[in-house]
Amino acid sequence: MKNWNCFKTIVLLYTVSMLTLVSCKPKAALVAPKPVEVVENKVEAKVTPEQIIQQHYGNKNDFSTLYIRANARYKDEKQSQSVSADIKIKKGEKILVSIRFLGITMAKALITPDQVLYYEKINGTYFEGNYQALSDWLGTDLDYAKIQNMLLGQPIDDMTKDSFTMLLMDKSFQLSRKDGGTDKRFLFDDSHYLLQQQEVIQPAKERSFEVSYPNFQEYAKAILPTNLMINAVQQKGKTEISIVYTSVSFNEELTFPYSVPEGYERILIN
Repeated sequence: MKNWNCFKTIVLLYTVSMLTLVSCKPKAALVAPKPVEVVENKVEAKVTPEQIIQQHYGNKNDFSTLYIRANARYKDEKQSQSVSADIKIKKGEKILVSIRFLGITMAKALITPDQVLYYEKINGTYFEGNYQALSDWLGTDLDYAKIQNMLLGQPIDDMTKDSFTMLLMDKSFQLSRKDGGTDKRFLFDDSHYLLQQQEVIQPAKERSFEVSYPNFQEYAKAILPTNLMINAVQQKGKTEISIVYTSVSFNEELTFPYSVPEGYERILIN
C-alpha cells in the first residue's frame, strides 16, 4: 500500500528518528564543513582516532528530555511526500513521534529499548514488534540507542568500543573499520569534532545506509543538528529523507500518550 510504505519509512527515519528554543536562547550556529578531496600524505595528522572519538563525545549532550518539531520530505523512485512531526525524547528510555499532514495527526510511533509500536489512520492499521523487521527493511541493524543517536547527530555505534583507521581530509577526519562483511565510515570536522556523515555499507548484499549532517546548532544543553539527510539504498531501490528541525526545547515535563484506536487491524512487516 502506497501510503503505508511512505508512512513506515518516515516514522522509522524520524525515530530512526533545532533552531528556536522555548526554554533557552541558542548560541551561534556551528556549520560543519562538507567533505572535500583527500590530502595525499601532504599533511601529518596531529591527533589519533582515539583522540578524535574522545573529543567528539566530549561535546555537550546534557539533558534528560528533548522536544523537537520538524519537517520532513520523503522521496523514492515512485513518490515524494512532505509531512511535519513532533518528536519527544526521554533520553535512554523512549521516543514518541506524532506525524501530521496539514495539521492533522495521521500516525503515532512509540519507540522503547524493547519494542517499536505505531499506528496510522489512513488504512486503520497498527504494528507491534521488535527491531528486526525494520532493520531488514532499511538495510542496517537498528536498536533504540542507534535511532536516538541518529536523531542527535551521534554515531549509531559506540565508537569507544572499537578501533578505527584514519584518513586525513581537508578540514575533516574519516574514521573507518570493517566488521565482517560490513564497512563503516564516520566523518568528523576538525574544529569541534562534530559528526558530518556516517555510512554503513554491505557490498555483498548491495545495500548501504548513509546519514549526513550539514549543519549544527549550539544550545545551552547540547550541540544538535539543524537538519539531516538520509539515504538508504537496496536492490529494490533508493529512499531519500530530508529532515529539518524547526524548534527544540530541553528538560520539559513531557507526556508520552500512545494508544491504538479501537477497530484498527494489526499488520506484520515482512
